[in-house]
Amino acid sequence: ALTTTFTASQGLLLMIPNLYKIAGEGLPGVFHVAARTLTTHALSIFGDHQDVMACRGTGMAMLASGSPQEVMDLAPVAHLSAIQASMGVIHFFDGFRTSHEIQKLRTWTEEDLKDMVDWDAIRRFHDQANLPSHPYHRGSNESPETFFQHREASNTAYNRLVETVVENMEKVNQRIGTHYKPFNYYGAPDATDVVVPWAPSAAPWKRWWTFSWPRGERWGFWRFTSTGPSPPATCWRSCRTPSSAWRCWTAPRSPAPSANPSTWM
Repeated sequence: ALTTTFTASQGLLLMIPNLYKIAGEGLPGVFHVAARTLTTHALSIFGDHQDVMACRGTGMAMLASGSPQEVMDLAPVAHLSAIQASMGVIHFFDGFRTSHEIQKLRTWTEEDLKDMVDWDAIRRFHDQANLPSHPYHRGSNESPETFFQHREASNTAYNRLVETVVENMEKVNQRIGTHYKPFNYYGAPDATDVVVPWAPSAAPWKRWWTFSWPRGERWGFWRFTSTGPSPPATCWRSCRTPSSAWRCWTAPRSPAPSANPSTWM
């Protein structure tokens, strides 16, 4: 069966062993995560996104939303991409500000979602069901030389996943007139300073830019929606920072212990 779950913080950490298996076996599960900090020297539910950062090495694809409306719009992208690419996806957003915000939303209808679903991909997934009448082998014990060849071969699936996410974002854009991309630049065309904030915090940055730009402030920021896997070179080439920029700032949310500030994001 196609499944999804909703979790956060320590609950997500308990799922990490299963995340490795879901990603490794190409299962299209979707995890909607209200990203929060983890208990270290004290308990706190907000402040950063350590729980999601702890899952980066699992192989799950990651999609980030920065507002309640984006959560509504990008959740279908997460599900459509997971089904079409046969890959697990973590769709996350800020677990204190966004998850508790009360907003009026433009909602999706079931008919809209049905029109965008890849039904052939769903049939392919159902054909892999492990039934007495249809035995299916998944997961085994392999020798090192075989194991590492299979691990390297899985990279082709991640390369296709990026294209699948872009394709499904375009489906959403055509339906509701948005401009979702793996990354968007907002700011002055002649910006001297460019900020790269962590994806779920992009909405406040956009509002700040809308307020400051009419006053003549020359800056901009990149808003990253897809945080993993890394986009291919063709996508990076479309990510053009104004040639006038001479400073780039990061706005970290999850500093690792003893880490260099440039690695905080």
